[in-house]
Amino acid sequence: MTIDTTVRIDGRALIGGDRVDAVSGETFITVNPATGAALAEVAKGAPADVDRAVAAARAAYDSRAWSGLGAADRGAVLRRLADLIERDAEELALLESLDMGKPLSQTRTVDVPGTAATFRWYGELADKLTDEVPATPPGATAIVSRVALGVVAAIVPWNYPLDIAAWKLAPALVAGNSVVLKPAETTSLTALRLGELALEAGLPSGVLNVVPGPGSVIGRALGLHHDVDALTFTGSTAVAKKLLTYAGESNLKRLSLEAGGKSSNLIFSDVEDLALAAEKAAFGAFYNQGEVCSANSRIFVERPVYDEFVGLLSAAAEAYRSGDPLDPASGNGALVSEAHADGVAEAIAVAARDGELIGGERIERDGSTAFIDPAIVAGLPLSHPLHRDEIFGPLVVVQAFDHEDDAVRAANATDYGLAASVWTSSLSRAHRVSERLVAGTVSVNTVDALGSTTPFGGFKQSGFGRDLSRHAIDNYVGLKTTWFQHDSHGPAALGAS
Repeated sequence: MTIDTTVRIDGRALIGGDRVDAVSGETFITVNPATGAALAEVAKGAPADVDRAVAAARAAYDSRAWSGLGAADRGAVLRRLADLIERDAEELALLESLDMGKPLSQTRTVDVPGTAATFRWYGELADKLTDEVPATPPGATAIVSRVALGVVAAIVPWNYPLDIAAWKLAPALVAGNSVVLKPAETTSLTALRLGELALEAGLPSGVLNVVPGPGSVIGRALGLHHDVDALTFTGSTAVAKKLLTYAGESNLKRLSLEAGGKSSNLIFSDVEDLALAAEKAAFGAFYNQGEVCSANSRIFVERPVYDEFVGLLSAAAEAYRSGDPLDPASGNGALVSEAHADGVAEAIAVAARDGELIGGERIERDGSTAFIDPAIVAGLPLSHPLHRDEIFGPLVVVQAFDHEDDAVRAANATDYGLAASVWTSSLSRAHRVSERLVAGTVSVNTVDALGSTTPFGGFKQSGFGRDLSRHAIDNYVGLKTTWFQHDSHGPAALGAS
């Protein structure tokens, strides 16, 4: 198949319904990590641009052009946006692949369809969100409403730039909020194009603003901004902690933070199909170059099947060897940047020094060194940093265990609690182990399961709040009680403070 790599790129910010340069006029270059070639100049936002975007979002919210629409009307716009994403799917898929380095075969089949599906799902949910009429004393009626918070800041990562933007935008918008979206500096292009499509779909000007630029500058400005009512974030735990501080130093804005992960995959010897478990384990560890917050980067295998499993995993990892992202035969593409690849390569060097390493070769291709093949390391103690630290690359640690309790303790011995997987043919064991694992999602006889209808997020230092499902709406609304006292002689309240 011949792939057309000519794609329209406009790197200007989107503020108040217009594509604009940064106030300073400064730009930065976004690079194709698979070739090192420049893709576009992108507006380099600064606090002045954040102020403009927040003011535009506040004006749009206060005008009620969006927040005052009926829920069904807001839902119709989101469904129209889903249609436009599908219309321009090839352009968006190519742009995502060029900007981030992941295979075009994946952006075509996963990222872009998933983005459209998220907007469509929330568009269909819009008029099915109901208020509550709780029990009250005689002579009174109360309504508990879910009301939009106002201006939401959304900071999204570089590993799924378009898909995770939709996870934030769709529930925030359908609830009636206005949004300032801050894409990752290395992968801003599809977010900017998405903003244009939202306008075409009928979203009023200023309801969605997109400000690219350095995270340390734009993220900080959004976190400290007194006119931002809520902030949603996906990224590292270190940055999540900074946002907590910024919210405390400013206006106590609502936060929902999906931070780091170091997820475990527990393989029991009674598993029905060990080859399938290995195949799925390779997917859970190496898909998207391992640049997945919920990647199953620690695998614990019951000792009777350990040696066989490691052999099967090594064979399955071959499907994720790095290659040209535009080649349909490539299992993986490039890591997001050569600088990130440097960090992953350092971790693999530590694995080779301290453990038994399979794979992990770094490859130069088309002038770029951002390509790393899957790496499997065994023989490391549970105290080793590679068991604890999130590498965010194609590196997995494999460890044998003898008893169920040992496996659960090892899986929970981490600062994170985002995801976990369990492979067993015993239903009682599946329930028992899943209950004990500290993880926001436990996948049984599969890996990294998620969908529009189920919440995604974690415990401990993986953050709080949930993306996806109707529960994501809770990140962007507040509960408001309206009490109607019909009988002036009746009790006004019970237990009033």
